[in-house]
Amino acid sequence: MAQQRLFKVVLKNHHTIQTAIPMKTKFLLIPSMVISISLCSYSPVNNYHTEIRTIKLAQDPSPFEIAGALKQALQQGTAKSADQLSAVDGFFKNAAVKILFPPQAQKAEKTLRGLGLGKMCDDAILSMNRAAEDAAKQAKPIFISAIEHMSLEDATNILLGSQDAATQYFKRTTSAQLTIAFKPIVQASLNKVGATKYYADVANEYNKVPFVSKINPDINAYVTQKAIDGLFYEIAQEELNIRKNIGARPSPLMQKVFAFADSKHL
Repeated sequence: MAQQRLFKVVLKNHHTIQTAIPMKTKFLLIPSMVISISLCSYSPVNNYHTEIRTIKLAQDPSPFEIAGALKQALQQGTAKSADQLSAVDGFFKNAAVKILFPPQAQKAEKTLRGLGLGKMCDDAILSMNRAAEDAAKQAKPIFISAIEHMSLEDATNILLGSQDAATQYFKRTTSAQLTIAFKPIVQASLNKVGATKYYADVANEYNKVPFVSKINPDINAYVTQKAIDGLFYEIAQEELNIRKNIGARPSPLMQKVFAFADSKHL
């Protein structure tokens, strides 16, 4: 039908040519004009590039999609990490993040256990971990706030960066703020569960031993840092899981963006 319409248009627009040209030449000329016009209306090269461009747009996420997927992934990872660590025994029974005596106090622990004061040491360790678990409950909104301030450039760099790029970004940009925010929470938690008293008792008891190097009975800064380190450790595990495990990407946006990242790391 399209060719018939085009043929009619050509006949109408070239009436003068038809009358001026002999009949035999006329019928040879008109079909060739139709073929020429038809061929000009189709460009394999243009269609090929259009198809390639369409495929590329369908596969490559925009910077906004990358940022959205990264925020979803980090919210998922931080929420899961905070929930796991804030549960009872979240720190205490997790060997990777369990808080033990500070390195400078481990000699004191050994000495006190040798003196029959093992229960005192056990109480101090348990109370430090309970304080960290209590503090972890407050971590989620702090991390979410940091995620919301992530730039488009940050998100792209994280997506295409190392396997722990998001965790390193958190460490680099939020450690100072987290320490400030966590310190009073940890202090209150330490006081609530008796960690301050237990550790102070250990430190003071050890400091009575003649000829030993005295240890600081203030445990707040140490537990604060260990609580933050534990969160970062768990976030790194969740980040790696999302990067390696397709099943850990529940939303279509995360699936699209991390599939793109997978293709870049092949």
